[in-house]
Amino acid sequence: MISIKELSKVFHTKDQDVQAVDQLNLEIDKGEIYGVIGYSGAGKSTFIRLLNRLEDPTAGSIRIDNQDITSLNKGKLRLARQEIGMIFQHFNLLWSRTVHDNIAFPLEIAGMTKAKRDKRVEELIDLVGLKGRGQSYPSQLSGGQKQRVGIARALANNPKVLLCDEATSALDPETTDSILDLLVDINEKLGLTIVLITHEMHVIRKICHQVAVMESGRIVEQGDVLDVFLYPKEKVTKRFVDQVMGDPEREHSLNLINDTYKTGEILQLHFIGENTNQALISEISRSFKVDVNILHGKITQTQKGAYGTLFVQFAGEEQEIKRAIEYCRSTSVEVEVSPHV
Repeated sequence: MISIKELSKVFHTKDQDVQAVDQLNLEIDKGEIYGVIGYSGAGKSTFIRLLNRLEDPTAGSIRIDNQDITSLNKGKLRLARQEIGMIFQHFNLLWSRTVHDNIAFPLEIAGMTKAKRDKRVEELIDLVGLKGRGQSYPSQLSGGQKQRVGIARALANNPKVLLCDEATSALDPETTDSILDLLVDINEKLGLTIVLITHEMHVIRKICHQVAVMESGRIVEQGDVLDVFLYPKEKVTKRFVDQVMGDPEREHSLNLINDTYKTGEILQLHFIGENTNQALISEISRSFKVDVNILHGKITQTQKGAYGTLFVQFAGEEQEIKRAIEYCRSTSVEVEVSPHV
């Protein structure tokens, strides 16, 4: 659906040249929710603006649905942009227009008749959960409602791609989750390809299928969200994963485990995807003569499944403990054994 080759953007300033995006390559499949994450200054906002040529690239190419966006003249680009919706961090609504008229605005520009505009706007208002608010003004809406208007406006022309530029950064956590749920719903109902940039791993974890990590204008790591959570390679990726999986009490808990449990074996179990539903602990208790103490654990959910970590103690006869550990390893649960954590 989206193919990006050797994409670069250099900003020329009075004092220096700034390489915002540096030879970026990316493939995004149709119907995918693709997350791009990076800290401030990583180049992600410039990257997403390059996708609809709000910024022109210095080098490289962008193909969307087999059309080379980078080679289009202004007239053809205007038409191509009708198939690329965009929502923004600070909503970018027209404050003198009602909800209805904000959503209708791109349809007016496209030359749609008023009767068709009104029908389409009502469909979109219903889709984003704003029924009855069509005649309200932005100043009368909450942050989440404003973003819903922004999403409806971005969908007005039935785009093939929806670009989300830090779409939830200005919202509180509960409202963020409701907007993310709406994006998932839209993705599933319309089969829409969504490219979402953020600095919050919670956003990636909750709705994205694939993720790319940006640093200094480059993609330093990419892949399936669950794989990136499980096996982060780069330092910056590990910092992002810690946003969700990090546990400020973990070190204290492990020190307490060391001090309290002097016998048996301490295991760290990693449950992945459907494995999180396995009754492993109860099965071990029934099948082996070992005492199982659950010491510390955490679980998180991604679009591709759950990931959980559990610290347990196996106590009992040495041979029986070994048999229980071997049984764990025979399942698809990953096992790390350490007598002293």
